[in-house]
Amino acid sequence: MEASKAQRVYLTLSEQIATGVLPAGARMAGEPALAAAHGVSRVTVRRALDRLAQEGRVSRRAGAGTFVAGGAIQPVVRADLADVFARMREMGERTGVRLLAFAYGVPPEGVAEALRLAPGERTQRAVRVRLVDGLPFSYLTTHVPERIGATYDEADLAATPLLALLEQRGIVADHASQILGAALAGPEVAEALGVEVGAALVSLTRIVTAADGSGIEHLHGLYRPDRFVFHIDIARSVPARRRR
Repeated sequence: MEASKAQRVYLTLSEQIATGVLPAGARMAGEPALAAAHGVSRVTVRRALDRLAQEGRVSRRAGAGTFVAGGAIQPVVRADLADVFARMREMGERTGVRLLAFAYGVPPEGVAEALRLAPGERTQRAVRVRLVDGLPFSYLTTHVPERIGATYDEADLAATPLLALLEQRGIVADHASQILGAALAGPEVAEALGVEVGAALVSLTRIVTAADGSGIEHLHGLYRPDRFVFHIDIARSVPARRRR
């Protein structure tokens, strides 16, 4: 229980540092104040602060307190949902990747349905971890219809963003549907992302289709909330009759 509470405090403080609520150089509240603010013990707060210190995100000075580290200690990747395709390609080009699995087989029923596959049709399944400045921020599982996946190999996927690979082969993505949610890290994902088992993660499911409605890609991504943020611009839609 204490471990999960420490994880919660860690994630909250991580977000405050990443978003600038706690700016570089700022002196953080003392352990008693943080414990009272988060409704936990000082031991729990100390564990969260120790983890932040190990990551180089805060510095703890005896007799002076805990300070937010200066500089770009913890890189944060931003995804803009207003322009999905441009951001997908840009992210692929400016982040690194580690390919964990690559194989062909019959996908789960939900994936097959989302991609509009024929009964028994196989997909290429790949599991990748994306990194920014060498630090993992996402765990991605993609399914691509075998007829598409066969146009590139494992080495291609390890070196080139998937969207770029598809475009190079004349496969044009026309529409993407994305669903955001939350999930807890299982043992495999926790190890890959460098978090504790049970840590809170952002979950994203994306289905990419061609102009004719055929499925191109099914992606399920799990993201560290302290290293990845989604940005959404919202604008009021004005009916045509009211425009001048």
